[in-house]
Amino acid sequence: MTQRTAVVPDPVGSGGRLLSLTEDGTPAGPPQAYADLAAEVSRRERESAPRWVWAATDEAYAWLLDRGAQRLARCHDVKLVESLLLGQEGRHRRPRSLGAAWARLEGRPEPEDSPEHGADGQPVLFAADRHHLPPAADPMAALVAVHAGQQERIAAGEHPDRMRLLCAAESAGALAAVEMGRDGLPWRADVHDRLLTSLLGPRPAGGARPMLLGELALGLQEALGRPVNPDSPAQMLSAFARAGVRLSSTRSHELRRVDHPAAALFLRYKELSRIHAAHGWAWREAWVRDGRFRPEYVVGGVVSGRWATRGGGALQIPRLLRAAVVADPGHRLVVADAGQLEPRVLAALSGDAGLTRAAGDGDLYAALAQDAFAGDRARAKVGLLAAMYGQTGGEAAAPLAVLRSRFPAALALVEAAARTGEAGGIVRSRLGRTSPAPSAEWLRDAGDDDGPGTDRRAARSWGRFTRNFVIQATAAEWALAMLAALRRELTPLGPGPRLVFFQHDEVVVHTPAELAPAVSSAVTAAGDEARRLIFGPTRVVFPLHTHVVECYADAK
Repeated sequence: MTQRTAVVPDPVGSGGRLLSLTEDGTPAGPPQAYADLAAEVSRRERESAPRWVWAATDEAYAWLLDRGAQRLARCHDVKLVESLLLGQEGRHRRPRSLGAAWARLEGRPEPEDSPEHGADGQPVLFAADRHHLPPAADPMAALVAVHAGQQERIAAGEHPDRMRLLCAAESAGALAAVEMGRDGLPWRADVHDRLLTSLLGPRPAGGARPMLLGELALGLQEALGRPVNPDSPAQMLSAFARAGVRLSSTRSHELRRVDHPAAALFLRYKELSRIHAAHGWAWREAWVRDGRFRPEYVVGGVVSGRWATRGGGALQIPRLLRAAVVADPGHRLVVADAGQLEPRVLAALSGDAGLTRAAGDGDLYAALAQDAFAGDRARAKVGLLAAMYGQTGGEAAAPLAVLRSRFPAALALVEAAARTGEAGGIVRSRLGRTSPAPSAEWLRDAGDDDGPGTDRRAARSWGRFTRNFVIQATAAEWALAMLAALRRELTPLGPGPRLVFFQHDEVVVHTPAELAPAVSSAVTAAGDEARRLIFGPTRVVFPLHTHVVECYADAK
């Protein structure tokens, strides 16, 4: 079994304490203090590579790397594991800090979680109001007690092996997140400038609109026949109404259906305005340093297990700006994305024979079309996406009927999840991530058979959420397992290849050019390992499409 070691860095300086633990969390001896904690952690990592146990990876690991520690192979992140276990126990809304978890063990009132950033926007590291430990409490004693309690709760679950794998993958993802934020995605400021200038015009002074946005705003006023602020949805809805166009919102999908010259102008304004706000000049000054975009990832930041970011928009880099992501001289970007991930997850989860057969081919939708839709790939895709996301009417109705007849096990899985959600229940991913339960008020209203139609609509909406949750959360688990495996596969290649970007089902590795073939092989191996870990024996394939490029824009 893997040895475990608890880590408590000092709030200031370079020292801290370590305590060796058995697999179940029992101390194997007294804690030991070290003046240079990073050096001792590195020594133990080289000798035995234990699983490091700490309150939060984004604090402790970053602290160690800042002080010269080598990169570590594995950890147990108490904060992330606590979140998973609270969900498993139906307690999603409880605080998850070390102090809160310890208070629950001791029967004391639980302190609320604090914001992860202070008033100045900087991370709050090891502050008393972050971990919520009583002033006289020993952080090591709290850490050891909470970790041991977590081990007991994992063992008591319905599928302890699956939950252990989920906790390990979530914690490994946290290690990768810290490393990617430090390494950063290569970003060429000069290319970014040229792209912004071509899209928006020269950089304006102060808070003024860029030239092209100003011209589009004037064009909108002329098309609508009145002064209007395109940044105000209320004004735009009113202006369109006066022009004879009734809109329920200013969302792009609704504007695309409008036959009015102002609609096209407004769509273009929205697109460019979003780029200016989210990835313009001010964004670069805040998030790009030393030629690298350095996002702050939030592991498990979405209830389905997908990641989020603390600003920076790392998970939504517009295609128009990907030309600014350029490898260093002598290097390449290995970009890999999983094709049709969620439909393949549905096939593997359900075990549906027909869908599994389709998911054993390179193009799942094409195989599905040949099997059930007379070769019509578009209809096959519409039907399967409708099944996963809960669309029942319009052009989805007929393909759904075909899928229900030809692929009964797959449709039964998502429809059972939807019914559970409509009744106010919870569903779980393959490894055990649990959907949050609706509020007590929602349960009361949705369960009122004599209530207004809005209550049934609310129930159906929650059913659509749980229908997709089982698929999206399991897809997030596959992606986490793939990321963790790839991180390990890259280690023997030396310090050159670096994971620098991750979003949902895509990774980017920045590597010396001569190692690009080895990195590509590592990606393939990682994807296959993730499939085996999450689903066991299955004929469903999860192909990772790999591109070796100098510029990110060339990978698509």
